Amino acid sequence: MDQFPTMGIPNTGDTAWMLASSALVLLMTPGLAFFYGGMVRARSVLNMIMMSISAMGVVTVLWVLYGYSLAFGDDVGNIAGRPTEYWGLKGLIGVNAVAEDPSTHTAGVQIPLAGTIPHVVYVAFQLMFAIITVALVSGAVADRMKFGSWTLFAGLWATFVYFPIAHWVFAADKFAAAHGGWILNKLHAIDFAGGTAVHINAGTAGLVLAIVLGRRQGWPRRSCGRTTCRS
Repeated sequence: MDQFPTMGIPNTGDTAWMLASSALVLLMTPGLAFFYGGMVRARSVLNMIMMSISAMGVVTVLWVLYGYSLAFGDDVGNIAGRPTEYWGLKGLIGVNAVAEDPSTHTAGVQIPLAGTIPHVVYVAFQLMFAIITVALVSGAVADRMKFGSWTLFAGLWATFVYFPIAHWVFAADKFAAAHGGWILNKLHAIDFAGGTAVHINAGTAGLVLAIVLGRRQGWPRRSCGRTTCRS
């Protein structure tokens, strides 16, 4: 029976590429924050920006605790991964010494791997997509949701919607766990760019929120300054 995570020596080139890719995806979140902030009235700019920025904190904490397990743990009932599989990233941080190679007289270390890269690098890469997906949804609630309410919604939506769907779409069999998600492994639908887990997912959530919350009051008939609004 295969044991996960697998241990080995990572490929340095693959690791460098994934770290650079993770950094580029992370930059999308503050960029999105300023983009959304520039599309609302002055009184809502800070709230709009913080909705995107707060996703970085809220989702990261949940991802480390149980989010990565729900997304990439061993499949449970075709719904999500086992939530305790990598609770708090257990088993993904640490090294094992490797005996000296007689031919090169060098020694190394083995670390938990995901494919050819350190498992924690893969955790970070997938975290970037979880963050930007939650941040994307915030555009649908411009001028219509308090920051505290948004923070609560973001945590609940990430837990019950994004993490399971990421499992369906991104979790491959025998990669991070023995059994992955049904969309990737049974339908063999490969989502290279996040069109399913990120864009369709966030778009659907945004549409539902917009319908439930209704239109912005006074928009676009009134323009508001710091303290007053005029028709």
